[in-house]
Amino acid sequence: MTTNQTPPSPDAVARSAPRAGGGTSAGRAPRGSARAALIAAAHQLVRRQGYAATTVDQICAAAGVTKGAFFHHFASKEALAVAAAEGWTDRARPLFELPPHTRLDDPLDRLLGHIDFRLSMLSGPTEEYTCFVGTMVQEAYATSDAIREACEASLNAYCEALVPDIEAAFDRHGRPEGVSAIGLARHVQAVLQGSFILAKSANAPAIARESVTHLKRYVAMLFERSAA
Repeated sequence: MTTNQTPPSPDAVARSAPRAGGGTSAGRAPRGSARAALIAAAHQLVRRQGYAATTVDQICAAAGVTKGAFFHHFASKEALAVAAAEGWTDRARPLFELPPHTRLDDPLDRLLGHIDFRLSMLSGPTEEYTCFVGTMVQEAYATSDAIREACEASLNAYCEALVPDIEAAFDRHGRPEGVSAIGLARHVQAVLQGSFILAKSANAPAIARESVTHLKRYVAMLFERSAA
């Protein structure tokens, strides 16, 4: 994907992702921002402690809003989870629109650049770089169809956003036998989600970075390109 805007650095784009909370220094969300603050708080808390362990009271406290404000915007915790999954898709858009690699001419360079960009984000506490929908669907897939479907839509949206550059790379460099654009995009997503699980198990991002580095090598080898 390309953009006509002058892109910021990868670090600036990574810092632009919304953090949890959204409240003011006094602990209350600015008027009119309560819904967004609740969604941001859900993103952070669920990634840190899981969906089942995250309560409405905790989300309200992190967002700096009252429980009455919560139920003004959402009928239930499940309704917030569905909205937060949809918001996660919006949160991911800068990954495809702003980083410098999006301006590269070669679509394969853009794809490899995107993987490099994801690699650059793997640092710090796990709740800062792991996936909200990937975390939530592991817990709720069998207990809430609404949450499962919202997570599926968000995970698929990421894959579909990768497809144009993968198809363009096939057109320029040749299509590897037996490989489809959506299949490769899903493999990228699968490696990322798996790397997050490994990072959680080790309580460190190094193992995730190793997995994503192997992913870049694999994609480069598909096109007979060096991953250096």
